[in-house]
Amino acid sequence: MDWKYENGRIYSVDEKNELLAEATFVHIANGEVNVDHTYVNPMLRGQGIAGKMMEIVAEYFRKESLKATATCSYANTWLRKHKEAYSDIISADIEDEAVACKICT
Repeated sequence: MDWKYENGRIYSVDEKNELLAEATFVHIANGEVNVDHTYVNPMLRGQGIAGKMMEIVAEYFRKESLKATATCSYANTWLRKHKEAYSDIISADIEDEAVACKICT
C-alpha cells in the first residue's frame, strides 16, 4: 500500500481514489497525540491491513518523537498489545484512556 501523510491523518487510497485504510489522530499537548479513529475498507478486512497500518502510524510517531494514546478501541488495544516494541511512543495515559471511537458517516 502507498501510505499518504497529512496533518492528523495517515491513509491509503486505490487508483480510483477510494479509501482503503485510514488512521486519524489529534495533537493533545506536550508532544502527545490521541489516535481517535481507524478504518479499513470492508473488502480488505481480515487481511492484517489494520495491524500494518498501526505499524506505519507507530513508526511515524517514533520519527516525530510523539507519545500516543488512543480513544479508538482498535488502536488502544493494538498499542497496549505492542507495548514492549513501542514503549518509547506509548503515553503513560494509555491504560486510563476512555475508549470510544468516533463514528464516520
